[in-house]
Amino acid sequence: MRADLHLHSIFSDGRYTPEEVCIRAKANGVELISITDHDSMNGEEEKRAAAKKYGLFYLSGWEISAYENGEKIHITGYNCQRNSAYLEFLKERLQTAVLRAEDSVQKLKSLGIAVTMEKVLQNRADESAPLHTMHISKAIEQETGMPSYQAYENYLAPNMPAFSLIGRPTPEQAIECIQACGGVACIAHPGRIQMGFLERENLIRKLKNFGVDGIEAYYPSHTEEETQYFVSLAKEFSLLVTGGSDTHYESADRKIGEPYFSPSEALLERVKLVK
Repeated sequence: MRADLHLHSIFSDGRYTPEEVCIRAKANGVELISITDHDSMNGEEEKRAAAKKYGLFYLSGWEISAYENGEKIHITGYNCQRNSAYLEFLKERLQTAVLRAEDSVQKLKSLGIAVTMEKVLQNRADESAPLHTMHISKAIEQETGMPSYQAYENYLAPNMPAFSLIGRPTPEQAIECIQACGGVACIAHPGRIQMGFLERENLIRKLKNFGVDGIEAYYPSHTEEETQYFVSLAKEFSLLVTGGSDTHYESADRKIGEPYFSPSEALLERVKLVK
């Protein structure tokens, strides 16, 4: 079974509706998807209905934008229930995302970039979802003409002048929330964690000891050597292996279903997959 367990839609910072995601997944030969929008499970009914319409297996998911000491360590959660633990976590994400965006906007103004909160909010397709850094980078693009990816890298990425840590949960808080929702917590794109080799491996070991369930070994920017390393590390640490494209929109170097990933029986059983 070909799967893509890391996708985004208009319910966070992706460009496609759930139906458009499913159309493209079907065309690319993908059979199982999870639309893991940032910091909420908004739109689950629409996502599941779209998957059913196009004959795809669907696994509920989300990606929590966690940080440790300013370093991005995102955690994906699968098969979670929207219970009281989820609702409390979401409430905090909604509130702190506004404060974080306001902080970034003020920092941008001090740099001479006249982005307003009104413009940032206009870039959020789902008004009930937490604000995301990408909404700010799109507002910068509209104001200056600078491509949004460049705006992110120049101003909003960690250690850049308009980056804000306000309200960022830690990986442990993300794992705790996902598991309180009855879900499976996995470390997303470990190859993108900007740490030295041993420091990153120690982090993964620490999160394993805390209770994380899996790791995303198959990811577009992972080299073949990195993929095999993370697969071996998963075996050593008794972690489930996941994979996904992290597609926000398809391009020359990003396509739904790439790299090829086929979930193990252990993973499918753990997430209690249903069509």
